[in-house]
Amino acid sequence: MEKHKLDRINELAKKSKLEPLTDAEKSEQAELRQEYINEIRASFGAMLDNTVIQYPDGSRKSLKKDK
Repeated sequence: MEKHKLDRINELAKKSKLEPLTDAEKSEQAELRQEYINEIRASFGAMLDNTVIQYPDGSRKSLKKDK
């Protein structure tokens, strides 16, 4: 996610603690948060796809989902 979008999420969060957000700001905040969550999920999924478990007997199994 681009730095300016993360900065905007943080800016809206700080503002919401001081005063109520307008409907437009609430909508923008919800969209930015959803975009952030989607990117985190994709990143985590990619990390799991590249993770391998090694068992005590030496065998290895990938966590990648079989499609």
